[in-house]
Amino acid sequence: MSEVAKVIPLHGGTAGRSARASQGSRERHPSAYADPREPTPLLDPAPAAASAVTPAIPAPLLSMIDDTKTTIVDQISSVAEFVRRRLAGDYSVDEFGYDPHFADAVWLPLLRPLFDKWFRVEVKGIENIPSDGGALVVANHAGVVPVDALMTSVAVRDHHPAHRPLRMLAADMAFEMPGVGTIARKAGHTLACNPDAERLLRTGELAAVFPEGFKGIGKPFSERYKLQRFGRGGFVSAALRTGAPIIPCSIVGSEEIYPKIGDITPLARLMGIPYFPVTPLFPHLGPLGLIPLPSKWYIEFGKPIHTDGYDCAAFEDPMVLFELTDHVRETIQHTLYRLLAKRRNVFLG
Repeated sequence: MSEVAKVIPLHGGTAGRSARASQGSRERHPSAYADPREPTPLLDPAPAAASAVTPAIPAPLLSMIDDTKTTIVDQISSVAEFVRRRLAGDYSVDEFGYDPHFADAVWLPLLRPLFDKWFRVEVKGIENIPSDGGALVVANHAGVVPVDALMTSVAVRDHHPAHRPLRMLAADMAFEMPGVGTIARKAGHTLACNPDAERLLRTGELAAVFPEGFKGIGKPFSERYKLQRFGRGGFVSAALRTGAPIIPCSIVGSEEIYPKIGDITPLARLMGIPYFPVTPLFPHLGPLGLIPLPSKWYIEFGKPIHTDGYDCAAFEDPMVLFELTDHVRETIQHTLYRLLAKRRNVFLG
């Protein structure tokens, strides 16, 4: 018998699979159609890069970055201008040592973050402070450290239409401490005594006094917002002698920055200071305990109490001094109670 030859179809088997694989390869890769005599072009990476998703920066973040850049540039320019003026001697100092250039370029900018961001101070009644001429601001005092005096100076300088500097009448201790006394003088402050107070008022300056003194800032937290004795009325005597109006000022928020729950009297005597406070954070946490708590502040200036209607000998009359002193104290106390009644939260206001 003759053998029958096997016919292998051209479209089947291994050859068929190779043809289909070749065809699929050409479909998948366009370069398969290129002329073999032409060089194969390099793939352009741009489409791949363009197809990548770039995360968008939120608009608030961009705004914050721009504001930060602007602030940094402004600060650098301010520092450069300050150094130039200091080196050129282009600044003046008055008889009390007040250096307006230092106060506006260095001191107040250091205090403004506390005022605006940390304590978020709201100022009311600023229109009760006269635009010119001598006047005496009388305020309550509290908080272990006299931060309230510093915040009041920022309030007047930044919020008053005339941007008047507030000249503090401070205790002797402030000028006896190394470094502190120099800064206090340059910032415009002077001793809390009648001669200095009268000189400031007669020259048309806006002065401030805190009659409670160390009794106010050193009182325990349990007595917060209860005014201490206002002394013998020395500030009233200075106002009567010069005919300057008295502006009552009430400050809410300062009592909570360092809640005083104790006092280490022997240590205070050893250091020669009025008190050595114990707070919930100090001295237990060391330097961290010195950070003030971020209470919400309100500073309200009351209507002026005029003194120019009294006769020239009124400053020597004990009854007049007592009545005016008590009137100022009661005005501040009632305003404190009113502000506290409206406050819902110590830290949120």
